[in-house]
Amino acid sequence: MREYLSQLITESGTLTSQEIVLHIMASAVLSIAIYVSYWYTHSGTAYSKKFNVSLVTLTILTATVMTVIGNNIALSLGMVGALSIVRFRTAIKDSRDTAYIFWTIIVGICCGVGDYLVAGVGTAMVFAVLLVLGRVRNENRILLIIRGAKEKSAEMERTVFSYFDKRALLRVRNTTADHVELIYEMTRKVWQINYQKDIDISDALYALGGTEYVNTVTQSDEISG
Repeated sequence: MREYLSQLITESGTLTSQEIVLHIMASAVLSIAIYVSYWYTHSGTAYSKKFNVSLVTLTILTATVMTVIGNNIALSLGMVGALSIVRFRTAIKDSRDTAYIFWTIIVGICCGVGDYLVAGVGTAMVFAVLLVLGRVRNENRILLIIRGAKEKSAEMERTVFSYFDKRALLRVRNTTADHVELIYEMTRKVWQINYQKDIDISDALYALGGTEYVNTVTQSDEISG
């Protein structure tokens, strides 16, 4: 009886206990590289320590699942059925987070099937790419929102185009019977022209008369939590 229990503990399917430990340990080691990469490239406001720890855990869990499944088709189909009922409702704050999730799953799968070379080379390559390009961020755009009398719309447009050397793009033009709202989009570099002028763009627009308000909004594609 004791020998039978010992055999159940030390063996799992066709894998020995040493192979199982090696699979899990390899995934844990490679998950540290993912952890460091995420920490380095997401050191800004979007960085989440909990999500980073979850990446490490997901890598190990994926490797564990793949170790259990192995070449057993019945177990693989059962696992697919079990995971199909899970619904994840956590919003992804950064598009790069999706890439990290796929990275952890792929590393876990490779380690789970014992293909350490593919897991190691792939991790090294992705780590190098993210090390160089991971801090690349979208350039924030400036929106200039102007509302005023409709009869002054032509003067407003001339003022903005001349003020920013015709590099401010008119994106939206909303009109009513008496008023007009203009929304211009420009890069931060173009917006710097405003600080090189003696008179601020808002003061120049108010000087035309009939201008109700001038708002400046910074628009970004990234969502910070």
